Amino acid sequence: MNNSFILYLGRQTLETALLVSAPILLTCMVVGIVVTLLQAVTSIRDMTLTIVPKLIAVGVVMLLTGGWCLGIILKFTNEIFGHIQNVGH
Repeated sequence: MNNSFILYLGRQTLETALLVSAPILLTCMVVGIVVTLLQAVTSIRDMTLTIVPKLIAVGVVMLLTGGWCLGIILKFTNEIFGHIQNVGH
């Protein structure tokens, strides 16, 4: 195990984390902006109006992209366990 492998492993870890979290983070950002614009236009200042749509949108996105995210995480986990097995020999 050398420095380039550790850098590769760190980069893969960060890329996987970013790839898996991107749909949820982007959804929260878009819904937050839309709700903030709606509140600014209508002058409604209710905290539940910002939280409830985000929760619903995140739930829908998790239902739609959950299988894809699980596939990415399983692929990465299998790769990590493969490297652990190779280090043991």
